[in-house]
Amino acid sequence: MNTYHLLISTPDGNVYDGEAVSLSVRGVEGDLAVLAGHIPFVTSIQPCICRVVTADGSERLGRAEGGLLTVSADRVTLLASSFRWES
Repeated sequence: MNTYHLLISTPDGNVYDGEAVSLSVRGVEGDLAVLAGHIPFVTSIQPCICRVVTADGSERLGRAEGGLLTVSADRVTLLASSFRWES
């Protein structure tokens, strides 16, 4: 699968900085998933459970308490007011 660089960051520092296959979050207009090659856009995200599929195929779930998602040609950045990984 194709990957892209994903950065998840909070005011306390970076939570994830690496390659990802997909990121699923809840935007202001509903749920969305970002895959490699997605069109560039910027949106606010609502408090939600985020699903990250990493380059090795493993899945990680985390809770974001709102923030901003930026998608560019080869990089996705989630700036969250707070973020914690679920067990």
